[in-house]
Amino acid sequence: MEIDHHDGEQQHSERFIEMASRTNRFGILKNPDGYGKRVGDCGDTIELYLSIRAGRIQMVTFNIRGCLNTNACANTLAWLVEGRSVADSWHVSPENLIDYLQTLPSDHSHCAELVVGAFYHALTDYSARISEPWKNAYIQR
Repeated sequence: MEIDHHDGEQQHSERFIEMASRTNRFGILKNPDGYGKRVGDCGDTIELYLSIRAGRIQMVTFNIRGCLNTNACANTLAWLVEGRSVADSWHVSPENLIDYLQTLPSDHSHCAELVVGAFYHALTDYSARISEPWKNAYIQR
């Protein structure tokens, strides 16, 4: 089922509406296992936090200063990767988010790229933390 906006706006899938309206993952995760931040050319900013246990992503939280499309993409990313292994999560792409949402406007595909970029930064941060744990005491966020 799609929602019809009577003012001529694009119709959105139920998946898009659900992901765009979720707020349960907003916030800063204390002592994250991975952290990534990206700022888009449009000015949208996302900070993404990961909780990882036994090589699996347990929780994704984020702070966004941006549009509804970026929020939809961030929630979709969290939904797609929570419970997956870190190794498997490296394969998530902007196209996966776009495909899942079904109706992300084509002129906002950069929102999916922004979110996945922040996620890759968080995975890289996690990898650095586990390969050199002594540096964790010096990392400032």
